[in-house]
Amino acid sequence: MRINIAAFIAGGSLLLFLSAVPDHWLLICIILMLFCMIGVYSNWCFTRRPDVNTICVGFIFLILGFAWNAYYAQQRLSNVLPIEYEGKDIILEGRVNTLPQSTPSGAKFSFEVDQAFSVREKIEAFPPQVYLSWQPAWRNPQDIPVVVPGQRWELKVKIKRPYGSLNPHTFDFERWSFHQDFGASGSVRSGELLLEKDIGPTEFSLAMEYRRWQLREKIRRLLPRDARYGGVIAALVMGDQNAIDQEDWRVFNATGIGHLISISGLHVTMLAGFGALVAAFVWRRNTLPLLIPVGKVAAAVGFLTAFIYAWLAGFQIPAQRTMYMVGVVAFALWSGRNPRSFDIWWWALAFVLLVDPMAPYTPGFWLSFGAVAAILFAMQDSEGLLGVPTGKELELHWRHRLTQALREACRVQAVVTIALLPLTLYWFYQVSIVSPLANAVAIPVVSYIVTPLAIAGALLPDFIGRWLLLPAHVTMDYLAIMLAWMANWKWAVTWSNQPAWWAIVLSTIGIVIAIRPGSIQGSATSRAAGLALCTSLFIQPLSHVNLANGEFRATVLDIGQGTAVLIETKTKRLLYDTGPIQGKDNAGQRIILPYLRGRGINHIDRMVISHSDSDHIGGAATLLKEISFESMMGSLPSTNPLLANLEERKIPAIPCRFGQQWSWDGVDFRIWHPHEDTLFEEQQNRKPNEMSCVLEVRNRNTSFWLTGDVEKQGEAEITERLTQIVLNHLKDKNLIFMAPHHGSKTSSSQELLMALSPDEAFAQNGYRNRYGHPHPTVTARYQGMDIPFYQTPTTGAQIWTFSSNPDLKSSEPIFWRRDISRLWHRPAAAVNQ
Repeated sequence: MRINIAAFIAGGSLLLFLSAVPDHWLLICIILMLFCMIGVYSNWCFTRRPDVNTICVGFIFLILGFAWNAYYAQQRLSNVLPIEYEGKDIILEGRVNTLPQSTPSGAKFSFEVDQAFSVREKIEAFPPQVYLSWQPAWRNPQDIPVVVPGQRWELKVKIKRPYGSLNPHTFDFERWSFHQDFGASGSVRSGELLLEKDIGPTEFSLAMEYRRWQLREKIRRLLPRDARYGGVIAALVMGDQNAIDQEDWRVFNATGIGHLISISGLHVTMLAGFGALVAAFVWRRNTLPLLIPVGKVAAAVGFLTAFIYAWLAGFQIPAQRTMYMVGVVAFALWSGRNPRSFDIWWWALAFVLLVDPMAPYTPGFWLSFGAVAAILFAMQDSEGLLGVPTGKELELHWRHRLTQALREACRVQAVVTIALLPLTLYWFYQVSIVSPLANAVAIPVVSYIVTPLAIAGALLPDFIGRWLLLPAHVTMDYLAIMLAWMANWKWAVTWSNQPAWWAIVLSTIGIVIAIRPGSIQGSATSRAAGLALCTSLFIQPLSHVNLANGEFRATVLDIGQGTAVLIETKTKRLLYDTGPIQGKDNAGQRIILPYLRGRGINHIDRMVISHSDSDHIGGAATLLKEISFESMMGSLPSTNPLLANLEERKIPAIPCRFGQQWSWDGVDFRIWHPHEDTLFEEQQNRKPNEMSCVLEVRNRNTSFWLTGDVEKQGEAEITERLTQIVLNHLKDKNLIFMAPHHGSKTSSSQELLMALSPDEAFAQNGYRNRYGHPHPTVTARYQGMDIPFYQTPTTGAQIWTFSSNPDLKSSEPIFWRRDISRLWHRPAAAVNQ
């Protein structure tokens, strides 16, 4: 059974690594299955070898897994918005079908589409489900109506196909949209509420979403308006984590208790056990056990409780896993079977992946199943795990039982901490050193005090619920004070990089050795050796450290409408601009920091800020909190808050001016603009774009230009500075040129392009941005000069590596959308500008 489930999972996983669903996949799968069935039949008729039969049946399940996931993927890909409607205003009629993310600045929600119209013509082939954002119109603030699951709306929406920035180590919006089955995303222009509540009697899922919304509103209403941890209470009751502040998440992750701030398996088990106890108590009355044994009724009610609560919690993977495990136990009890612990785990794993083939792309899947697998493996010889009755405990004194329970609780905590080390580093790039200590306090407090009070307070009437939610919040408040204190210890967190696959394999072998069942005293040496193998997780992948003297790498991030480029030499790093900011959302937090964390980069030698526009400086404040910088060079007015921030952190700031140059590891850096007398002045004599800091990075073979938002006046000055001697030095080099100002029509002048004669050019701009960058005339200018022009919406992140060996041609750039593609990603050719 386990082999067949593993084969089914392997077959399904294989598809998710492909860039497209194969043509004729169904016919191929049928033919292969027929061959396997013939093999099974021939073996039964002639040799009857069990190993042959096992292999053939395993291949059948592998093919079934591939076919199931191919069907799943094809259904989702067929629901994507037809490209001819992209960017147009569409009238949608339908219902809000999930719990919306509501903030003071607007709402984001899933919308089930019943009808769609374009210029009063009905659209027949339209995605059945879309993801919408409703925010106040720019320059025309207005109140957004309350969006509730089950409401029927007629909405005017500007629609587009699922699209997101594509970078290493960052959130993949296109994968998330595929997972959620969103065929399009859009922004609401206006709307008319048709029905306040449109939920049919058989629509259980939608009714549960409406109930979740009621619980969230009840928690908000009963807690004080300034209750800081109201979002945590909502997360513990019904899995909605959207109201938790980012600073609180930093504390929870730094102390390793983030797994508790959601619907964990322990919470579902606790409620299922409570339901089973109540059912057993009631069923024991009178002669009811003569009809159905008490144990069977208790198991069935326990599963029903877990099922309802899992739905109430948004069907998160830890809740699903626990629900299925409780269900397998209940089924076994009713059918008279006695399954082994790992059989229950395998069946739960199979059910989760059958319902949700994309589950392995979420950290909750690996952390939940990984933790349970580690406990089942390491504690299989335990006597009375955590005090669970086995019958032997009646022979022992209560003090001995308590000591045994505490000892095994400590061992379980150690097992989980060690076992999840590779997964934690892979998903979050950090290890919490204080996690065992923090969890020792937080697990009992959250699981046995805060969560029961919060759930009871949310479910009971208001006059009782208020007096349960308040102590739950107060308890969480005091716990958070302790956690914040621990998170601020200098050694609380160790940052690393996303480990390589070989390091994960090696460390997994070491973990199996270290946590294996049996006495620790007689095997301490081998267990320590196993732990030593885990140090491979902290080794930088060779692809990150393979630059020689004179070589450099440029990573052009897919940042949206803004700029952020990382330059690396053998031992130094420079970050040119920090991307855009919109409200509280900035590219430093959303893209640059996750990328740097995934690479294991915690120190940057120089930050260069081209000028003061928000799409170039937006992420700087966030990065200064998390990454250490040696110095900053930029073109800013003296009143810019970034300069005060740098002064407070004692980071030197240097005005960017023509003539500055330095060399790192055989790579030269030169400033070409603004003029040589530039200072941090209170009032600059030009508009910010014309003051852009223009940087050239040069080695023996390559000249790489970063131009900010410089426009025609600044470009003319740069052209004057390009003397014949300078141009002669550039003539034999491969010149890569950033299109100034994202390719606006006020930049990329013919004179500058003629002088430099770039071999290749690129632009960082937002997909379908409202400025129309790059301008068609600029694109035509590059094309007319036979200069390949790469734009980040069509390439994703661009990684350029430049050799210093004149006999070696620089490697082809890696374009993330072209070279690291999966079936849910839009091909570069389909990203319509």
